[in-house]
Amino acid sequence: MPLPHDLCSKVQNAFRARHQKLVVNHNTQNLGILSILLRAGFISSITRGTSAGPDPEAFSKVKESDRRIWADLKYRDDLPVLSNMELISRPSRRVFLELGGIRAICSGRRAGQVPPLGMGEVAMVRTEHKEHEWLEAREALQLKIPGEVVCRAR
Repeated sequence: MPLPHDLCSKVQNAFRARHQKLVVNHNTQNLGILSILLRAGFISSITRGTSAGPDPEAFSKVKESDRRIWADLKYRDDLPVLSNMELISRPSRRVFLELGGIRAICSGRRAGQVPPLGMGEVAMVRTEHKEHEWLEAREALQLKIPGEVVCRAR
């Protein structure tokens, strides 16, 4: 599985460079994180496609290595909606939180080395649950599913 730091840097750099679209490799991790960003309002749409462009019909006809996810980036008053995206869990120090830790960061308290979430900030949680593999921290708390806090965006 690819590391999430690649997606975090691509998203952050695309916003800073004022790109309209972002293209990343198609895998469950990238799709999960981008879906959370879509639900949180940081990006405006996600489309499956190929390296040539967003085309859902062509997506199913190409081999897996040529499949891509296209995301439309969102700006307000010519300023990026997403200002920072950073890793919390790293390959050398993975951060798993039980429900109490997730509740703490969602309610404005520190949980170990994880600072609390601010206003308009989201944290991506990877869970062991098959139906809900990628959740935003507040969704994980609502569903009572603990997991690894991978990254955060504001």
